[in-house]
Amino acid sequence: MRVRDRLGVSPRRQRQLSRAMQLALVGIVFIGLDRRSLGIVVNAGVALAVTYVPAILERDYEVPMDAGLTLWITAAVFLHAFGVVGIPGTEGSFYRDLWWWDHLTHALSSSVVAGVGYTVVRGIDEHTESISLPPRFTFVFVVVFVAAFGVFWEVIEFALGGLSSLTGSGQVLTQYGLGDTMLDLLFDLVGGVAVGLYGTAHLTDLSGEVAARLDRYRSGS
Repeated sequence: MRVRDRLGVSPRRQRQLSRAMQLALVGIVFIGLDRRSLGIVVNAGVALAVTYVPAILERDYEVPMDAGLTLWITAAVFLHAFGVVGIPGTEGSFYRDLWWWDHLTHALSSSVVAGVGYTVVRGIDEHTESISLPPRFTFVFVVVFVAAFGVFWEVIEFALGGLSSLTGSGQVLTQYGLGDTMLDLLFDLVGGVAVGLYGTAHLTDLSGEVAARLDRYRSGS
């Protein structure tokens, strides 16, 4: 059973929550402009753009994106942007003031990345009979995929931090030291393991669509 079914959250309520977070992201962009904070504006602006990706995929490419998947993606990017700005009217941020906020957002964001990896590999598995991927291999692939992406992300954070120091511009992404980086990678794995274990219950429709598109591409239709 899916988590949202256990909680009894209807698709209508899920869509309302996604919309509320989109509106909040618009407000965060204006907070960043008011504070003249490049980091807040960029993080909230990118997050807002990402929240429209599910609708674009469904409208333009007919990829099935139910309300739960949309809420999952929206929550991941919203919590990241909200962590950067913190409570309006204060100078702090959740990333600096709450030790667990960074771990929460890394686990949730990595679960979205893991979902992408799981969907693609399962779609390929369903598409062709010449490739058979046992569930254990799929699990290992998802975890390794998330770990690799996590390392790539940490390198980006390090590079942007160095660039901001050289140019004197505001930081877009912030690193808090080697220990924090190791914890980030650990919680990336938590998100990957969660999707590896429970991906079938949530991503079957998406992986089926990937397989169907590969079938149509091979047949030339």
